[in-house]
Amino acid sequence: MQTHDVVVIGAGPAGLRCAAELAGRGREVVVLEADDRVGGRQRTDRVDGFTLDRGFHVLNTAYPAVRASVDVDGLAVRSFPAAVRVRRANGSWATIGHPLRHANLLPATLASGLVTPRDVVALLRWLGPIVVRPRAAVTRTDQSVGEGWNAAGLTGSLRTELLSPFFSGVLADASESTSDTYVRLLARSFLPAAAGLPREGIGALPRALASRARTAGADIRVGRAVSRLRRRENRWEVRALGEGRLLARDVVVAVGAEALDVLVDVRAPATRGLQTWWFATEQPPASALLTVDGTRDGPIVNSLAISAAVPQSAPPGRHLIQATCLWTPERVANEREVRAQLSHVWGRASTTWELLRRDDIPHALPALPPPMRRRSPARIGDGLHVAGDHRETPSIQGALLSGMRAAKSVLASPVRD
Repeated sequence: MQTHDVVVIGAGPAGLRCAAELAGRGREVVVLEADDRVGGRQRTDRVDGFTLDRGFHVLNTAYPAVRASVDVDGLAVRSFPAAVRVRRANGSWATIGHPLRHANLLPATLASGLVTPRDVVALLRWLGPIVVRPRAAVTRTDQSVGEGWNAAGLTGSLRTELLSPFFSGVLADASESTSDTYVRLLARSFLPAAAGLPREGIGALPRALASRARTAGADIRVGRAVSRLRRRENRWEVRALGEGRLLARDVVVAVGAEALDVLVDVRAPATRGLQTWWFATEQPPASALLTVDGTRDGPIVNSLAISAAVPQSAPPGRHLIQATCLWTPERVANEREVRAQLSHVWGRASTTWELLRRDDIPHALPALPPPMRRRSPARIGDGLHVAGDHRETPSIQGALLSGMRAAKSVLASPVRD
């Protein structure tokens, strides 16, 4: 039987950030991870020489919690273009670019037909308050993003063909029912962002977090699925595969939303699913921009040539393309309909692309309906704490913030004999 100061269950970003902070403050910390590696949903595999994340990930390097947690320069993040290519309902194509980062795309943006004076005014009405006075905007009454767009008068093709399908891929929500406050905060974070992927895939982030935690003194053990958690006198008893019985003064449960109620008496939050298809080709894709299908005539919500921004993701002479769909138990896309839509998005050449892998991720993100949750308490019992993006916002930023808050909760607890 082993006795520790703290046992952290789960080695995703939240658990690793928590462990690093606690170990750095002198606590003796053991992290138990059920999988064979750290990362949780942020994981990367090598398949036939390609670097495949589990699902399509984007790392926003403007997130304050990311910069506070790891050496961003050490991740070697390759930025995606701050522009999108839109397949319009009328059959035409439009390009919309960030006016400051892609000034050369301004003529194409203005000629796209999506940026009408009425929609621009409505967009500024919706986004402006949270850019100018973010704290005041966050405290106002929340509603769904669909209601927020309606209230701002954002009802034209900019919404229906770009904003709605774009955010449906970001949030795994096509119903426009996510918190308007959160979506506006998310949109605000995109303005200065250099969003992209580490050269070695999204898995580089949790590896960097784990390295920091180990350097601070945390003991990270993988392949250690926890089967039981119970209170015994003034300690927590943790039973895990390959470990037998561990005792700890404090336990931090940092598992995904879908697994939360297996270990603690907290209702599992609702989650939303995504599905990503990974394709390989020897022919360079037609565009390096994120493609959004505003026609919605198929399951794909976005597609991107990853290797255009991250050449290391594909072997020399080959290219890597992802196509992401929404996933629900009632609606799972199949290869036939995905390839049919790809032929419209990328042209007939896509019919010869090699399918490398399909990732079905039923619990890709926790749902965040209005009102946007105020911070859920990290401490839920005597010596028991919870961390994860389901306690903050459905993002890497939310996961890291939650991990830090859980660590502070542990440090604020009285030390028990």
